[in-house]
Amino acid sequence: MDLRDDSFWMGRRYARSLVEVTNDLSRLDDGNFWAVAISFEGEVTLARFRSNFEADFPFSGSHWKPLEGDWISSLSKVQYGKYVENIRSSISDGWVYQVNACRQLQVASDREELASLFGKLLSENPAPHAAYLSIPQFKIASASPELFLSRNGSSVKTSPIKGTQTLGKQGFGNKDQSENVMIVDLMRNDFGRICEPGSVDVSQLLRSEEHPGLRHLVSDVVGELRKDISWSAIFEALLPAGSISGAPKSSALSVIAENEEIKRGPYCGVLGWVEGDRAELSVAIRIFWQENDGLLKFGTGAGITYGSDPILEWEETELKAQHLISIAGGSIK
Repeated sequence: MDLRDDSFWMGRRYARSLVEVTNDLSRLDDGNFWAVAISFEGEVTLARFRSNFEADFPFSGSHWKPLEGDWISSLSKVQYGKYVENIRSSISDGWVYQVNACRQLQVASDREELASLFGKLLSENPAPHAAYLSIPQFKIASASPELFLSRNGSSVKTSPIKGTQTLGKQGFGNKDQSENVMIVDLMRNDFGRICEPGSVDVSQLLRSEEHPGLRHLVSDVVGELRKDISWSAIFEALLPAGSISGAPKSSALSVIAENEEIKRGPYCGVLGWVEGDRAELSVAIRIFWQENDGLLKFGTGAGITYGSDPILEWEETELKAQHLISIAGGSIK
């Protein structure tokens, strides 16, 4: 099998031999196994494969030759600092409480596959919701630590991340904790639109979760879906994820649109699989992606509150990018 063959892998669910690609969310109700990629802007891509089965990812990272170019940021340090201050002004005006501010890194690349890069990510940066998707439209190699939605029958769970620090630090501060609670409240409200009344609960609040080189602050929100609810209705209620947009969500999206000139695309969207009433869907953060334009891309961001310091928030975006960029190769400019 060629590294460039179209396929999907996540959590030992491996699908190969692409049959069709569609943007029709209603197809998710047909009971078939679908790979799901939805951009931050809501562009839907569903891929169905001829076969799917349990298997380790079949390609080694040894095939990946590190990149040598420069990763160029869509926002400079000064521009990102201004973005943070714009958010703080919006918060002061009572327009919004919290916004996730992102930037995109790009490097010129002639690589025709990302399977070997994903294999390297699995060995050097294992992530609980790592996923790989290759179809003609684009390729994604994800090291996501964040669960967007798991479903087993009517039971659903989401696990928003808010709060990131190096492993050497002790405990999360008030800023991280209050930001996490804001997003938990937002996700409770989103779940309330699709779940049975009284079934939505916070099963874990503000737990610490360790990943390679980083520690995250995570909470779990659970619920029981309303009877006969469609996948379209579920996604309509939940997209985009609260942790990578902000609160209130509609106001945060307006602030993002005003300050981020480049579309986020697959970054901060959703990546995973759906099969009938079962699903495992990640928030598509810590991803590399390639769209047929000669560029390899990587997104990074930070949650901004009124108490945010522009320099520290820039440093958080650097922290989230450094280790993974070092695995891919190239230098951050």
